[in-house]
Amino acid sequence: METLEQLKARAESSISGLHLEIIPNGSAAGQPSLLVDQDHAVAFASFLREDPQLRMDYASNVTGVDWPDTVIKESVKVKQLIDGVEKEVEQTTERSKPGYLEAVYHLYSMELKHGPLIIRLRTGDRNSNVTMPSLTPIWRGAEFQEREAYDLYGINFQGHPDLRRLLMWEGFKDFPMRKDYVEPDDYEYEPTAHDEVLERAKQHAGNAAK
Repeated sequence: METLEQLKARAESSISGLHLEIIPNGSAAGQPSLLVDQDHAVAFASFLREDPQLRMDYASNVTGVDWPDTVIKESVKVKQLIDGVEKEVEQTTERSKPGYLEAVYHLYSMELKHGPLIIRLRTGDRNSNVTMPSLTPIWRGAEFQEREAYDLYGINFQGHPDLRRLLMWEGFKDFPMRKDYVEPDDYEYEPTAHDEVLERAKQHAGNAAK
């Protein structure tokens, strides 16, 4: 299979307005990926599936990732007048980096027997702008996996044929895989409570009785 750099150049020349970014991977696997802009995600997915050199016809895995808001500290050197002498001192500044949610797709070609190719889509933030296009119309195998990412992370996949809770029940109001998720203290629904769960259930029962 061609390199990511070659694929990026060829795809961007084929799809008007498409923007791809190569995301490095610092883990032991060292598998880089392609970040796709939302406006052209479906067109790019179709390109990956239909292009004769790629034929990415199988989405083996779709996962969600939560990237919370972070504060980035940066050190800069500035000149200051100290005891009448101009000196260069180091100052630390802070800036806020908004968080976002991410969907990561691992793609293979069963026809040409190559892969994986990893692509990423990101939301605008973690609160009000949590939508992205569904790629289920391109890879039907992504249907349940996008539902899982919706259920556990709160990613709203626009164009999904059946976007509803998969593991949590209807009416559940939170997303358990978010990094700021807080577990409830009510474990009364747990039929076989044990260890820490049992202790928390007892504590909740005692608080409820007061």
